[in-house]
Amino acid sequence: MSTSLGRAADHRLLALLDSVRQGRELSREAAVRLFEPWSPLEPLLAAAGSLRDHGKGRVVTYSRKVFLPLTNYCRDRCGYCTFRRDPGEPDGWVMTPEQVREVVSEGARRGCTEALFSLGDAPEVVFAEVRESLGRLGFARTLDYLRAACGAVLEQSPLLPHSNPGLMGQADLAALKPVNASLGLMLESVSPRLLEPGGPHHGAVTKHPRARLHVMEMAGALRIPFTTGILIGIGESAAERVDSLRAIRDLHQRYGHIQEVIVQNFRAKPRIPMRDYPEPTSETMLRTTAVARLILGPAMNLQAPPNLTQDYGRLLDAGINDWGGVSPLTRDFINPEAAWPHLESLRQVTEARGFRLRQRLPVYPEYIQDRREFLPPALAERIRASVDGDGLVPDGPSRKRESQR
Repeated sequence: MSTSLGRAADHRLLALLDSVRQGRELSREAAVRLFEPWSPLEPLLAAAGSLRDHGKGRVVTYSRKVFLPLTNYCRDRCGYCTFRRDPGEPDGWVMTPEQVREVVSEGARRGCTEALFSLGDAPEVVFAEVRESLGRLGFARTLDYLRAACGAVLEQSPLLPHSNPGLMGQADLAALKPVNASLGLMLESVSPRLLEPGGPHHGAVTKHPRARLHVMEMAGALRIPFTTGILIGIGESAAERVDSLRAIRDLHQRYGHIQEVIVQNFRAKPRIPMRDYPEPTSETMLRTTAVARLILGPAMNLQAPPNLTQDYGRLLDAGINDWGGVSPLTRDFINPEAAWPHLESLRQVTEARGFRLRQRLPVYPEYIQDRREFLPPALAERIRASVDGDGLVPDGPSRKRESQR
C-alpha cells in the first residue's frame, strides 16, 4: 500500500471509529474490515476503551467464586476440550452432595459470593454408568441433580449459584431460575461449518448454533439474567466472529437479558485432539475484544478471562469492564494449566491502568437496581441485601484482608 493510500485508509478508519463513538452502529462489513492486517490496532483499542469509559466508567468488576464441576462426563466430544471424561477413566467424577458442601463452606469462609456450577452436557443420555450414579443420588437427570445442588447451596451458605449446564429446555430453565442468580451458555460460534468432519464441533451434538441460540432466546423470554460469549481461535473466520457477536447483540436488543459477554481464547493442551492447533495471537485477542465492544455498545458488560492471557492488563485497553470469576480456592477446571491471578495481583494490574477493582455478585448491578423483574422473587431480597448503593459487594476491612490471602 502506498503512503498516500495508507493515509487515506487510516483517515477512513478514524472517521469510522469516531462515528461509532458518537453512537452510530458498526456495520457488519466495517466490523470485518477491522480484522484486516492493514487495519491499525491502536486506534481500534482507543475507540473501544472510549466506548467502555462512556458506558461503564473506570470501575472494573470481578466475581469471587468457587468452581463446582458437578460432573465432567459429557455426551459431546469437542476438539478443544480437556474437561470431559468417559466413564471408566480414573479422573472422571460426579460430585457428591458432601463434596459440594465442603467446597462451598470453605468458599464462604474465604469471602466468595458465587457458586459456579459447570458440568458436562447430559451425559446420562449416552452413559449407563452416569445414569446409575445419578440414580444412587436419587435423580434421573443431571439437570435435576443440578437444581437440587443449587438449592442446597442456598440453604447451607451465603453463596449464590450461577450454572452453566449446557443445553436446556424451557422447563429446565424455569426450574433452575428460582435457585440461580443467573444462568449461562456459551454460544461459542454461529458457524455451522465448525460441525463438519474435521471441525472442532464435529463430535459435539449440542454445539449447533441454532440450538444454542434457541436456549438463549427462551432465557430471554423467561427474564433470566444470562451469560454467554464466543470462543475464538478454533477455526472460525473473522466474519463468523462478527456474526456471532451480532447474534448475541440482536437477542439482547429483543429481551434485555444478556448480562455479560465473554471473549475467550482457545488454548492448546496436550491431551486434546487440537493439541497442535495454533492459539490465537495476542493481537487477535485484542482486536476481537475491541470489535466486540464496538458491536455490543457501551452498556454491555464485556469480559475476558485474565488467566488465559499472559499480559492480561492489555485487555483493559480493548474495552473490557469485567474479569469474570476468579477463585481464591478452586482451580479453573476448564483450563487447569492456567492458574487464576492472585486477587491482589489482579487489583494491582487493574489500578496501574487507572481503574478501580470491585467485587460483584454473579448477577450484575443493572439487574439488581434497574431491572428487578429479572431477579428470582425468592432470591431478590437476599441479593439486594448483599450489595451497596452501586449494586456491588461492599468494600470493607475484612474483605480487603481476605483478598490478600
